[in-house]
Amino acid sequence: MKRKNSLKMGTAGVAAASLFALSACGGGSGDGAEAWILTGGGWPAIQEDFDRWNEEHEDQQISVEAIENDAYKQQIRTSVGSGDAPTMIMSWTGGALLEYVQEERVVPLDDHVVDLEQRVHDAVWQNGLVDGSVYAVPLNDVQPVVLYYNQAVLDEHGLELPETWSDVEEIIDALDDVDDVAAFSLAGGSVWPAYMWLAYLTDRHGGEGAFQAVVEGEEGAWDNESILFALETMQELGENGFIDTYNSVTADQNEDAQLLADGRAAFLLQGSWVYATINQDFPEFAESGDFGFTSFPVLEDGAGDPSNIVGNPANFWSVSADASEEEQEVAFSYISDHLYNDETVDEMLNNGSLPPLNDIEDRFAGTEAEDFLTFANDLVANANHFQLSWDQAISPAEEQSFGDSLAQILSGEITPEEFVDRMNNA
Repeated sequence: MKRKNSLKMGTAGVAAASLFALSACGGGSGDGAEAWILTGGGWPAIQEDFDRWNEEHEDQQISVEAIENDAYKQQIRTSVGSGDAPTMIMSWTGGALLEYVQEERVVPLDDHVVDLEQRVHDAVWQNGLVDGSVYAVPLNDVQPVVLYYNQAVLDEHGLELPETWSDVEEIIDALDDVDDVAAFSLAGGSVWPAYMWLAYLTDRHGGEGAFQAVVEGEEGAWDNESILFALETMQELGENGFIDTYNSVTADQNEDAQLLADGRAAFLLQGSWVYATINQDFPEFAESGDFGFTSFPVLEDGAGDPSNIVGNPANFWSVSADASEEEQEVAFSYISDHLYNDETVDEMLNNGSLPPLNDIEDRFAGTEAEDFLTFANDLVANANHFQLSWDQAISPAEEQSFGDSLAQILSGEITPEEFVDRMNNA
């Protein structure tokens, strides 16, 4: 079933007082179009794509800056709010895109993406719509969150892949007394990887409706038994399940992936982009035959559909309303004429990244990542529901409180009930 996720203007939860209260001072650098991307994962392929564009278009140059994930979110909102955003604004859609549109910081793209729309999966394309108009288009791969594992660790301790949550609990118990090996790696120092656990546990317990009520701004929506269950379970994992040093592990430097590759954790719940990271940064592990991937376990008594997945349908490009007309024209040309060109698609596939394009399965054959691409494509194609990452789906006004409170849940500083009270008041 395809997920319709067209953003609606006026959706509850959009910040009343935001960074966009800053006065505009005019966008663009005056030296050509500009784009900001992220570091790590599959982003080197996007950098190389821009390099090819610049080689082929001497009069339409696009300068590119790569920024770490955690720093990017604050930096892009500040720059957009001040009217000094890059020409091409990358987002995960959700609450941020809605706010950009509401504050007239991005421009409609409908006239420039007619052909592109026909190539992209509808379930992904819908994330860039606001009131039926296109304000953002996907730029890279479909990014479901999956469970990676180290088969050597499982074999050494006589463990099997978990199909149910009871299996997970057995694995945690089996590794409880093992020195230097934990059940799960977690980049708790970055906080956002923990959102994936909260999303999956909530969905497996109560289905997609539990969080949809939050997105739609229903009063008291956070006070849901499935969210409380997920928070309680995460506190238990913080005490026994996650690696002891999780609070000092960060994702920007791929430390959580390294713990898996080094055999210090049996599993890692992370986005599909980590497949490329492990192949690039830890090739010995990737080529050993011990690197594997599977879906999130089933909660035996849960009401959620086991086919449901969470993650990012893709990252998206929007075009800044504060950029000059010349800069906007460069961005329009890149989006309409160059995005998802054959060379870049082939490179993405070889890196294990899955472009959100129709009828692409025949191009998996022969790629180094054929098994992973087939797995990820089946996961997305068979999903009853694809939940956008929670920190992107909620309004920017709630995000800071959300992240801070979840970090305190993991550390045991607050109770699940206190978390719920904070979020209901955010």
